[in-house]
Amino acid sequence: MTSALNQPDEQHHVNEHGIARRHVLKIAAGAAAISLADHGFAAPVMTDTAPVNLAKVALADSHFTSGDTSLAALNNGAEPERSADTAHGAYGTWPRTDEQWVTYTWNQLVSTDSVEIYWWSDGQGIAPPRSARLLYWDGKAFVPVRNVRSGNVVAPDRFNRLSFDRVRTDRLKLEFVGNAGKSVGILQWRVWSAGAVPAFAPVVAAGVDRSMVVGGQTFLAGRADWLRRSPGDTVRWTKVSGPGKVMFADATAPETRAMVDAPGDYVLSLTATGVGQGAKSTLALHVGSPPPAKRLDVVYTTRYAINSPLWNQRAKSLIVNWIPHCIAYCERTDLRTGQGGLDNFVEAAKALRGERHAAHKGYVFSNAWVHQTVESMCIALMVDPQGDRQIEAAQADMRKTLERWIPIILAAQEPDGYLHTAYTLADRSDWAERWSPKHRADHEGYVAGYFIESAINHYTLTEGRDLRLYNAAKKLADCWVANIGPGRKPWFDGHQEMEQALVRFGRFVNDMEGQGRGDGYIALARFLLDSREGGSEYDQSHLPPEQQYEAVGHAVRAVYFYSGMADIAAETGDRDYQSAVMSLWDNMVNRKYYVTGGVGSGDTSEGFGGNYALRNDAYCESCSSCGLIFFQYKLNLSYHDAKYADLYEETMYNALLGSTDLAGKSFCYTNPLVDTERAKWHTCPCCVGNIPRTLLMMPTWAYVKGNDGLYVNLFVGSRIDVGEVAGTRVEMVQQTDYPWKGAIGITVNPREPRRFSVRVRVPQRTTSALYTATPEVGGLLRLAVNGQAMTPRIEKGYAVITREWRAGDRIELEVPMAVQRVIGDDKIEATRGKVALRYGPLIYNVERADQSRIDLPLGNGPLQAEWRDDLLDGVMVIRGRWSDGSAMTAVPNFARANRSGEPIREFPGETGVEYAPGASTGDAAGTAAGDARPKRRHGDTVVWIANGGTPV
Repeated sequence: MTSALNQPDEQHHVNEHGIARRHVLKIAAGAAAISLADHGFAAPVMTDTAPVNLAKVALADSHFTSGDTSLAALNNGAEPERSADTAHGAYGTWPRTDEQWVTYTWNQLVSTDSVEIYWWSDGQGIAPPRSARLLYWDGKAFVPVRNVRSGNVVAPDRFNRLSFDRVRTDRLKLEFVGNAGKSVGILQWRVWSAGAVPAFAPVVAAGVDRSMVVGGQTFLAGRADWLRRSPGDTVRWTKVSGPGKVMFADATAPETRAMVDAPGDYVLSLTATGVGQGAKSTLALHVGSPPPAKRLDVVYTTRYAINSPLWNQRAKSLIVNWIPHCIAYCERTDLRTGQGGLDNFVEAAKALRGERHAAHKGYVFSNAWVHQTVESMCIALMVDPQGDRQIEAAQADMRKTLERWIPIILAAQEPDGYLHTAYTLADRSDWAERWSPKHRADHEGYVAGYFIESAINHYTLTEGRDLRLYNAAKKLADCWVANIGPGRKPWFDGHQEMEQALVRFGRFVNDMEGQGRGDGYIALARFLLDSREGGSEYDQSHLPPEQQYEAVGHAVRAVYFYSGMADIAAETGDRDYQSAVMSLWDNMVNRKYYVTGGVGSGDTSEGFGGNYALRNDAYCESCSSCGLIFFQYKLNLSYHDAKYADLYEETMYNALLGSTDLAGKSFCYTNPLVDTERAKWHTCPCCVGNIPRTLLMMPTWAYVKGNDGLYVNLFVGSRIDVGEVAGTRVEMVQQTDYPWKGAIGITVNPREPRRFSVRVRVPQRTTSALYTATPEVGGLLRLAVNGQAMTPRIEKGYAVITREWRAGDRIELEVPMAVQRVIGDDKIEATRGKVALRYGPLIYNVERADQSRIDLPLGNGPLQAEWRDDLLDGVMVIRGRWSDGSAMTAVPNFARANRSGEPIREFPGETGVEYAPGASTGDAAGTAAGDARPKRRHGDTVVWIANGGTPV
């Protein structure tokens, strides 16, 4: 690979613009002529009058741009094959349906007498407009072009040509109005020249900022466009700054590859010249060291006990109320929305037996909440009730439910192992074959992945004595391996989940059976990931995985995808995968991450917006928090670095823990930072089982293992068997009232004395470059082993204690806990002039239940943490004063929205959200129409409050 690359470019130039964001610089015509003439270039001359597409050198603007689309798509020169062809991007106005506009601006006058528009239509919420008109700038105002000569200019699947009297202008404006409640999108807008064409500098774009690891390569997708290409035109990549050597595969190609030989921050420049003018664009490249050669090992969730006031309450509410609630709704056959539970398995079994059967109910992926609930029951049954009669009764019912459900689910599995009731019950004239590109949106892998994951925790629950689900999961995975892969059928699923499930299962099978029995499942996961390309940003299939550097599209699909990529990067050591994973992580955490640890602003369909697009009226779907915890956990396994545990702790406590209410009788599909809507169920109940299965998997999140010992990632009062460490089984016992207090006791109980290292996470509260907290809080206040104080060495955020451990050896430590004020990066419009409050890992919320007004600025006086045993099952509140001197009380964000007194709706759903775009079934199951943004918030509970100034 290295031999194919050119010699390193050692040019070093001052980067006066910094490296925080990519910078595009167009050299002005006059200055360029002088500057380039000094370097031997001729003055600009263009005498050819043949029409050219002037849009290529125009600057596009709009009234509104939906977050998953780009103005750059308007004039990138793409040639769409049809109105649904978004392979080269699209511009759109979703969810707006009113009059909208886009403009082109040139830096000098141009002449034109015709334009062509290719409208985007996705078969859902985007369609050609009802009407459109073109205007030009006459020097004072935009006025309509005259003598328009065209027919239908709003037809799909073609370029719509609009001819008119020639105009000479530097601005055009295209106005349009949505049709039948649909938003409008454009794939291309061309502007054809009329007469002589002025000389323009080429248009250059280096691409998105990114990260990579040493030894990997970054795929540079630069762009250089000329109105007319001439023999003397040039393009070249160079290094502007950075500590090491940059090696380009072809420095004269806009699209190429580069490698770097040393960690650090770099700036790369793409420069193009033509007709006496030039332009350049830069991108920032952060280069890190690759992860260790061997990943850490998983601590599987087995039987464990919780001894924590907070977590005992939360676990009990899930076990006694929420999981039984999910069971009841999965068994209901009368639901009109959010339906499709166990009854689909019953009917699929009938179909397999050749009996008369009913049609599939609900969304095509409705099997998911049954499988999630099975996994939740299995994990809940591993929680020691410790004599609690209510937990014991709930667990007894769960055992009966599993015995009732498992035969029903397995009866719906096809003879070769395939399991997806929507396919089994489908009309073969509509859905002829499995794994068909036509049915990529039908979630075959999504539901299969959840089934496989449920089998893992059923195995650990029964300690391998009941292999029904385990064997069925192997049969299902073997079915996929037999049909999909190199030399067989190519495939990727529209909604990722199978990828991370196959890796998780492959590791588990290898650990249980040995001899590489699970390697084929991991290899298939890699194949499914590698097959993703040629699609859209919505499901992250727009580029091959190793060429994706920015978090885009549907947030749940994205974090599941990135989690699967992190798995494969760790299993294979593929440096290009590692580079892409680090870039995606960096972009998400440092550009698109909420202070609560949630992701997905909702600017796109249930997904990410642009960088710093973090409106408080956020989406932050609960499932995306579950997936993000998995993603950060995989990076912790790969890099042995505590910062990833800091991050998943933040997400767990602030974005996910409060996604069910304190009683465990309602949940949040979305988790905005202003108000929260709780519900009993949902139009799309994909989160209902995902929440408890994630929260209750405490042993897995709390500990990981390495060759030389054990890592302590979470602080929860508990008793957990972590399996073998240094050749002997080890039980870990924690005693702590964290996150309310910073004192933590950890008793290490090896079955036999052994020498190994215990690495204890030292929490760091600064987790994202987006947020700054004061005062700074971090480090350790004290640490002792068996009463003897010590100063441990700190490695990658862990305090390392290496010794011979004997049963009863005790580590005692204390981490600082203080109230902090948090401010957001000024690039985040929604948080300017505002402040959030933090205590330990917890982000806080102010509610009208505690004060009549929460729209006042926070006062500058001191803030105090105060324990309130009588409030919200016992919480640490933050007390202070508003700017008018009235008392301010803030409660943990996870405890928000438990005191509104309003009735809980049963089936809410965001209007206009396509929960299953392109799926074969389920549109009638609750997809709503109208304004797709979340409901208007009244400000009864908010995270970000007005900042009163510098605190005392």
